[in-house]
Amino acid sequence: MDHGIRELAATGRGVLVTGASRGIGRAIAAAFAEQGDRVAVHCTVRHADAERTLADLPGDGHVLVTGDLGDPAEVEALAARAEEALGAVDVLVNNAAVMVAHPLPTTSYDAWQDAWRHTAAVNLFGPAHLSYCVARHMIDGRREGRIVNIGSRGAFRGEPDHPAYGATKAALHALGQSLAVSLAPHGIAVASVAPGFVATERVAGRLDGEEGERIRAQSPFGRVGTPREVAAAVLHLASPAARWSSGAVLDVNGASYLRT
Repeated sequence: MDHGIRELAATGRGVLVTGASRGIGRAIAAAFAEQGDRVAVHCTVRHADAERTLADLPGDGHVLVTGDLGDPAEVEALAARAEEALGAVDVLVNNAAVMVAHPLPTTSYDAWQDAWRHTAAVNLFGPAHLSYCVARHMIDGRREGRIVNIGSRGAFRGEPDHPAYGATKAALHALGQSLAVSLAPHGIAVASVAPGFVATERVAGRLDGEEGERIRAQSPFGRVGTPREVAAAVLHLASPAARWSSGAVLDVNGASYLRT
């Protein structure tokens, strides 16, 4: 590695977390802030929730940034705003995602196309473009960095009612591995987390009744994951000690799905 590259610090870093209004993104933002990092809380539409996330973060130097990840121009502006507001973005967490139901047997062709376009724009092209913009700032600043993608167990297990979600998460894993090779000479490590079912506001209703029992039974632990458990995995992969994990896809699913 070029010794002119500034090494990544353990704390006090600038961290951009997309989709940090609530759920997993909020937990990730809080985990970084709790260890002394400065966090850029990103949202697209849930501004009130994002303001709450920001207000609850411990420490100083945190900011709220907005931008439509499906718009390449807004992505570029978002990366620039976060870089300026934090002084530098040392860690990017690509967490934001959409999950639009479109089971093939019951979905019209027009709705099918719309679901794929929207899902790919936010779940794949958005992280790809944002990773490009943030990594270019890291390279130009001659500093190490970390990119952590939030993928999904569904990339391996399949998502019959949300096929575009499963496909884009699989592509996000592959993107992370390609970037891990490309960016290693610049001191930038890239890895992904593949969570299983996680108890968040978006899916709280599904954990009631018989469906909830079936979901919890997927894991031999008899429960679902928590946002804090996903955040802990992200925190590790973003740490200076995890450089050698670059290219990894870390399963965080409570042994609910084992792949070879």
